[in-house]
Amino acid sequence: MAADPGKRSQTPTEPYAGRWVARLQGQVVGQGGTPRQALRAAKASRAKEAPQVEWMPGAMKPSLPPLVERVRAVLPTDQELYLVGGAVRDLLLEKPSHDFDFVSPGKAIATARRVANALGAAFYPLDESRDVGRVILTEGLEHATLDFIALQGADIDSDLAARDLTINAMAIDLRHPEALLDPLGGATDLTARRVRACSPDAFRADPVRVLRAIRMAASFDMKIDKATRQALRDAASRLPQVSAERLRDELFRLLQAPKLATSLRALDLLSALVPILPELAALKGVEQSAPHAFDVWSHTLQVVNKLDHLMSLLGENYRPEGAGNLHSGLVVLRLGRYRSQIGELLGQELVPGRSRRELLMFAALFHDAGKPATRSVEAEGRVRFIGHDQVGAELVVARGEALHLSNAEIDYLGMVVGRHGRPYALTQSGEVPSPRAIYRFFRQTGEWGVDICLLSLADFMGKTGVDLSQDALAEHLETLRILLEAYFEKREQTIAPSPLLNGDDLIKELRLEPSPKIGEILESLREAQATGEIHTRADALALAKSLL
Repeated sequence: MAADPGKRSQTPTEPYAGRWVARLQGQVVGQGGTPRQALRAAKASRAKEAPQVEWMPGAMKPSLPPLVERVRAVLPTDQELYLVGGAVRDLLLEKPSHDFDFVSPGKAIATARRVANALGAAFYPLDESRDVGRVILTEGLEHATLDFIALQGADIDSDLAARDLTINAMAIDLRHPEALLDPLGGATDLTARRVRACSPDAFRADPVRVLRAIRMAASFDMKIDKATRQALRDAASRLPQVSAERLRDELFRLLQAPKLATSLRALDLLSALVPILPELAALKGVEQSAPHAFDVWSHTLQVVNKLDHLMSLLGENYRPEGAGNLHSGLVVLRLGRYRSQIGELLGQELVPGRSRRELLMFAALFHDAGKPATRSVEAEGRVRFIGHDQVGAELVVARGEALHLSNAEIDYLGMVVGRHGRPYALTQSGEVPSPRAIYRFFRQTGEWGVDICLLSLADFMGKTGVDLSQDALAEHLETLRILLEAYFEKREQTIAPSPLLNGDDLIKELRLEPSPKIGEILESLREAQATGEIHTRADALALAKSLL
């Protein structure tokens, strides 16, 4: 008999809540995560009979988002189409989702085109050979991506069984949206907060799933079960076989997720760190002198944690309860006034889908990557790392190139890692940053100076652990406040003043020939103007003459 999600029996159903059951004369003779599983279980003992298959509601009751209901309304009521994967998981967790995957037995691109036309959305045929189409819907500030994919396998059960994790292997048949298709027990794993592989070969078949499993565990505060941990470890050596683009994209999703330091530890424990970021594995055991309380690897994890916390304190989604200690309160007090500007900057995308926030996290991973190669010990025992910032910049640039990042992203990483120590050097001078120091800092760092200030603060706060001095923190925060004030409030006066003269003026007024000397003079004029040494065109001409 056909499955009937709407049918209800008077027989007690608690043991089968959230499952499909097969009944004969009111008696349960089989059960499973999908109608096919329930029917197959029933046929094992009642091969010649035709049971009724029905859905038993459980604690997790899927309720389709309005956008998916709009998709349903576009299609014929009998069209076979399934909402699958992460959108179903998020639905059960009552989390918002902006990415929706649908699978159908065929004509996925045609379905995508039909939905796009009906919703007034953009349509893209992503892969005609695999029958994959994409719909991108933009309404106001809201964006949603809907992918329509041909079924992989003979039926929906086969499609779901071939996925990575059980929590991503659930589906909803849009013809019967009140029922959940869960052949591998993903809903139970969600409730148990457990990450479990769909099959022993799930990661060997596609090693990039190793990163995804770790990200899922961190994102949803779940534990990876023992068998899955071993499967991840076995597949980690295959990560170099993954294309640079796929590895990059999954790595940046990991950078977007919470608890990055936890994910990095998991990558290390599962032997997946060396295949993707070997420079970080080299940091372990590299000891440092006081005031550092950690080796370089542990310090890097501390910095990542601190940076994530700073972004929450100084980002657009700040919540006052996040500033629950004296150090956090001091950060908010000194720098909180620039929260909206910092949040806007970190949200900027150098390429679609990869923001400055993730790039800054990536830079934090590599900020001390040059230390193993530059470590030296002085006669009195002090450990030094002379030039580690520039070596680190070279390493992060090489890694960015290997991951096929854009030129703009690679330039960003090289600048942020190479200059990350500059703000603290200003603090260590013992003096308030002068107008000349401020101007030269932003001349060197350009638009990435704000990002460097944030990394500098995380670096400073990640040195000593619980022994961080409040006075020392206040001193460094004052340096950063002055730099950020100059950038956000006094930019035209102290960083990029409108020029009093240009190259043509110099050639005309001083009767010069075009040469590099003109550029040098113009830079000297800009610095003098930013530092308040000159104010008028006449001042600029007088200074230019003195420089000849």
